Amino acid sequence: MNRKTLVLPAVAGLLTPVLAACGGSSSGSKSGDAIVVGTTDRFTATNDAPAPLDPAYAYDVGTWNILRQTVQTLMAQPKGEGDPVPDAAESCSFTDSGSERYACKLRDGLKFASGDPVTAKDVKYSIERALRIKASSGVSSLLNTIDTIETQGDREVIFHLKTADATFPYKLSTPVAGIINPNDYQKDKLRDGFQVDGSGPYTFQADVSGNGFTTATFTKNPNYKGAVKVNNSKVELRSFDDADAMGAAIDKGDIDVMTRTMSPAQIQKLDAGGDNKADLVDMPGLEIRYLAFNTNAPSVKSKAVRQAMAQIVDRAALVSKVYGTQAEPLYSLVPATITGHSNSFFNKYGNPSVDKAKALLSKAGITTPVKLTLHYTTDHYGSATKKEFEVLQQQLNDSGLFDVSLQGHTWDTFRPAEQKGQYDVYGMGWFPDFPDADNFLAPFLDKDNFLGSPYSNTTIQRTLIPDSRREADRLAAAKSLTAIQDTVADDVPILPLWQGKQYVAARSDITGVAYALNSSSTLQLWELGRGVSG
Repeated sequence: MNRKTLVLPAVAGLLTPVLAACGGSSSGSKSGDAIVVGTTDRFTATNDAPAPLDPAYAYDVGTWNILRQTVQTLMAQPKGEGDPVPDAAESCSFTDSGSERYACKLRDGLKFASGDPVTAKDVKYSIERALRIKASSGVSSLLNTIDTIETQGDREVIFHLKTADATFPYKLSTPVAGIINPNDYQKDKLRDGFQVDGSGPYTFQADVSGNGFTTATFTKNPNYKGAVKVNNSKVELRSFDDADAMGAAIDKGDIDVMTRTMSPAQIQKLDAGGDNKADLVDMPGLEIRYLAFNTNAPSVKSKAVRQAMAQIVDRAALVSKVYGTQAEPLYSLVPATITGHSNSFFNKYGNPSVDKAKALLSKAGITTPVKLTLHYTTDHYGSATKKEFEVLQQQLNDSGLFDVSLQGHTWDTFRPAEQKGQYDVYGMGWFPDFPDADNFLAPFLDKDNFLGSPYSNTTIQRTLIPDSRREADRLAAAKSLTAIQDTVADDVPILPLWQGKQYVAARSDITGVAYALNSSSTLQLWELGRGVSG
């Protein structure tokens, strides 16, 4: 097996991607010129979520990866790493010293895929629509620092912010700020179903059956004008029931690329060169996993119960047993590779200790064992999730201080139930909207947080988050960011578990695989091309 190092723009503390396994010489997929990409993400419309692909509603990595191909934003996250770059915009910048006035000028001749011109009024309409609808997913909270939006002519948009927000350019790169045509999207109502229209690199067509789809086609948009070069004419996205089915498809040549989520066993096999049908690329990732608490629920309302769980959970053992080298223990909501990270949970709790956990519960007068149910999703974060929760269950039960049972749920029922507060303790993952510490804190702790959590800390919301956003130099925001993380470690509304790498596997004739995902797990289909097998 030959191992290659693929050099990408550097990110402090992150490894460059490594290519593993020996490529086969097969002819690739059987879908003509289309590059066929596999995923285990599922795409369904339900009574609770009838508009999964509306930019004003969508807020998970799977649906965002569809929108990022199709709905253009003023700014975009770059090919590698770094600050966001203009996409639909020709230029954007703060025009004041206080980071409260942000002005953008659209590219000349910008059009929707339909041929209709894209104007500054369309930008204003799109963003104000998301704020007005304020969908239950919580995605509009990304835009909550906007006060008013002003347009000047057809090409200039000016955002007046309520407070300073140095992260605002990143927020304009997220799909909730996607530019839509008022002819396609009603002002006050979400667009149900699976139609998507925009001015992005591709048009989108889903093969719908019942309440979902398993196949979608992205076709190069001839009207696209933006920051990226599209290296293919068509990409087909296929959804599989599980990682094993996806792996069988790439072995047979039915698909060209595997994305999220491969199983740990598949990754280990590819990394060891045990599969000559596909090459593995491992790349920097900012995915985190955590337990979240309904802090109003009687079973975990006492902070001592949540602190005791934080004191017992052995992250290193969890990662070792389930994910091996594919993840690392995480002691804060902010990943270790992000500026502003602090090991707040380790600083407070140190190594796992049943005795310390017992003392916490005893001091609070909590009768043991504390009976809890841990809820997890069976089909959203990969096949290893079940084993992960079995390990957590065993750690807690072996302490003698907890009596834990498990319940697994499909994502289409899990997410609405979690938002409605039906679970006391539940497992979630987070793929960042953008690579800044703010995006690992505010979505969980600010008003209208995406979890629907009842936990509220006025110092965090009114002082620490605003203070951190005033600092364009993110190192200068460290004091406020650390204070937030320390508060979370003390109150434990969320218990961080691990930070993971990310992987893509592809047949040997596919090019651009090293850039197929960026650190925020953004799928960049335009980077893929078809080269020569060998």
